[in-house]
Parts: sequence; C-alpha cells; structure tokens
Amino acid sequence: MASMKREMEVAAVPLKWVGPIRIKGSEVEGDTEVPLATYESPLWPSVDRGARVTREIGGITVVVLDQCMTRSVVVEAADAASAAGIAEAIRSRMSEMEAAAAATSRFARLRGVHCQVVGRQLYVRFSFDTGDAAGHNMATKAAESLLDWILREYPALKYVSISGNLCTDKKPSAVNGILGRGVYVIAEGLVPARICETRLRVAPQSIVDLNMKKNWMGTALAGGLRAANAHFANMLLAFYLATGQDAANIVEGSQGFVTAEVQADGSLYFACTIPHIIVGTVGSGKDLPFVERALERLGCRANRPAGENRKRLAAICGAVVWCGELSLLAAQANPGELVRAHMALERKARAHTG
Repeated sequence: MASMKREMEVAAVPLKWVGPIRIKGSEVEGDTEVPLATYESPLWPSVDRGARVTREIGGITVVVLDQCMTRSVVVEAADAASAAGIAEAIRSRMSEMEAAAAATSRFARLRGVHCQVVGRQLYVRFSFDTGDAAGHNMATKAAESLLDWILREYPALKYVSISGNLCTDKKPSAVNGILGRGVYVIAEGLVPARICETRLRVAPQSIVDLNMKKNWMGTALAGGLRAANAHFANMLLAFYLATGQDAANIVEGSQGFVTAEVQADGSLYFACTIPHIIVGTVGSGKDLPFVERALERLGCRANRPAGENRKRLAAICGAVVWCGELSLLAAQANPGELVRAHMALERKARAHTG
C-alpha cells in the first residue's frame, strides 16, 4: 500500500483554569490555579468547589512518597531450574546493570530489579529514576540495554519480548501498587463540620458513610483492583490532557484510595492516596505551546534538581484529585444534586456552543 503523507492535527478539548487550590508541602506551598481539559463541563465547577474548601480550611497537605518508572522484559530458559538460577545470579550483579542503564541516558538510573519465574520463562522487572520525564521511552531504552546485557551474559537464554507485562503499563494490576510505578502522592486535609455543612451541604459523617459503602464496599463487590475511589480518573485525565501527558496512564492512575474519618472535634479528615500519578515536565508532548504555557504557569519550568519539577507537577495533580473527589462525594451524598448539576451545567454548555 502506498504511503500517504498526513498532516498532524490538534484535537480541540475545552480547557479552563480553576481554583486556586491552597496547597501545603515541600513540593508546593501556596495558592495554585490548575488547568483542566475535558468535555465533561461539570468537572470544572466541581473541582473549583473543592478548591474553595482548601482555601477556607487554610490548605491541604500534599506528600510525595516516591517516584519511578518501570519496564519488564521476558526471556526463556531451557527449564525452570535454569531460569531460577539465572534470576538469582542477575540479582547479585546490580552494579553491572546500573552501569549498563546509566550508559543509555543522562538521567536514567536503575533503582531495583524484581525477578519472577513462570515455567521456564524469566520475567525481569526494572525500576528506574527518570529525572523530570515520565520516563516511558527512557525506561524502555534502558531496559533494552539491560536485556542485551542479560542475553550476552547468559547465552542459553532466548529473547521473548522487551515488554513482559509485569511493568505494568496502562493496565490495572496489583504489582504497581506493591512495587511502585509513577509518582506516589497523598493529599490530605481537615474540613471543619461547619464548612462541610455550608460549602458542601453535607455532614462529615455522611461523607464517611458514603465513602465506606460506595468506594470501599461497592468497589469490592465490583471486583475492583487496589482501588476505592469515586472518580480519580476524571481529574487525572483532565489534568493530563492540559499538561501534555500520556492520557492512557489514567488506567493505572485510577487505582487509589479515599480515607474519610470524623475526628473528635467533629471535623472531617479526608485523604486521597494516588500511588500511580504518571507525569513529566519534559519529553513528548511538552513542546506544544499550550502545554509550555501551562507548565510555566504551574511553576514546573524552574531550574531545580532533576526530578523536582516532576514531583511538583504530581503534587499539584494530587491536590486536584482531592478537590474533585471530595466535591463529588458531597454531591452524591445529597439526593438529586448530581443529576441536577449535570443537567443544568451541561445544557448551559451546549447552549453556549450551539
């Protein structure tokens, strides 16, 4: 078939800045407006309501626990015993593998190696530091170099694939939560009962009850995997599209947990744990003008040590998730509010564009 030259087009997704969100933490301190690109127009006022709560309570705290990118390779041995023996040998040669990975990039650094044997197949999952990049390509390039090294050092092995699905990339899994992938972020805040009732029109205990019965029990009934949340994916997608991220990473990003508890003084402790925020401030998609402007406005273009701009962006993303999650749970705790809001806001949006 003759090749056809096609011009690149840019899909137009409506984008608005909402907030500011008041954030406290080592990565972000102060009021930060955030960009959200979405066709779901009620998301903007919903996140904005959560942002207003953050200002009224003096801010939410965002903690970044870890960050990494992974790639797994799979090779085949003569038998299971050989595969197990090579797995043990590989784990003892970290310094050689670290050197092989470092030679592929100025920023790629091998952090860990996890091996698993199934039959005579050997799966090797590599974890990397990737600086300010999300790191998909960087990790794959480093993993390819490590795969070549393994095949040279253990010539009895056969190549199967550069990706063995133990990574795990853009698929729900347990391994990412256990071993890590992306930026691990927790956003938490204390909301006084008075603000819950005036701003969210709901009592703290209602949020706690709904979180248990919907997010935890409902997700368990559905067979959800390492997840107990209402709609992390909504905020992640809107933020990813607005900041030039690989949007497919909302699959693993949607795995996360909401904690809601009533304190002794009647206030609501509300936290969102998002273990897999996969973002970068450099790399593919970051050269688009609107992305450049967004990253600059978010303070993620500063001259910081490698990885710090990425952590800042992930922290802001975590705060966005907190705002949207709290607002939606409050709406769902009030009979009829969710449907009324969607009908009113989406009809209004259609009227303005139609």
